[in-house]
Amino acid sequence: MKIAVCIKRVPVMDQRLPIAASGIAIDESGLKFDVNDFDLWAVEAGLQLKEKLGQGEVVIVSLGSDAVQEQIRKALSMGADRGIHLKAAAVPPDARVVARALADELKPGGFDLILFGRVAVDVSNGATGAMVAQLLGLPCVTAVSKLEIKDGRGRAQRELEGAQEMVEFPLPAVLTIDEGLNRERLPSLKGIMAAKKKPLEVKPVTLGESRITVRRLQPPPERAAGRIIGEGSAAVPELVRLLQTEAKVL
Repeated sequence: MKIAVCIKRVPVMDQRLPIAASGIAIDESGLKFDVNDFDLWAVEAGLQLKEKLGQGEVVIVSLGSDAVQEQIRKALSMGADRGIHLKAAAVPPDARVVARALADELKPGGFDLILFGRVAVDVSNGATGAMVAQLLGLPCVTAVSKLEIKDGRGRAQRELEGAQEMVEFPLPAVLTIDEGLNRERLPSLKGIMAAKKKPLEVKPVTLGESRITVRRLQPPPERAAGRIIGEGSAAVPELVRLLQTEAKVL
């Protein structure tokens, strides 16, 4: 089985993200970056499928500047076979442009499965995987939390609000992986050393015109300071009054 996994380089989200002087981008100087969490689970899904079948190939694909090669190498150190870097100055905010670049690369690849994370934690659009499926004319299942592949068909479980949905689909197909399917393995020292020698092909790409323009970024407003109104049951009347008159939630 030939599996492609599309990954994205994102800032580590447990740090403060400063806004650049331009006001329309994040200031990346000093920030830590990693593979998007959901994409790591997609990588793990591809590796497990290959291991279960005892054969196949897992190919990592990522769009962006030279910096994304670090994240591709991380996926290779987990056990993926080779990487493809679609080189562009930056990842545009328009998911349609990203999807077109990925689809153009994936179409002639003969992949049985194309895996994405359900959503990227930096922009939370959750659109790229489904757009790639549409461009390639392939069936698409999003937010997969359980997965079985057998005899050229797949069966996936999706988590819904208060319910679960089971779907079946033929291969080839595009899937977006949700939390709960697995947890990514940690790269071993052997894997890290091996990743340095695995093939990583760099392909410059010309991106289409973006129909989305970022006009301004701004941090969320600072939260108001909390206050202590008393202790024990004696504070309850005042608390209720404030919830009614100030917070207006009662």
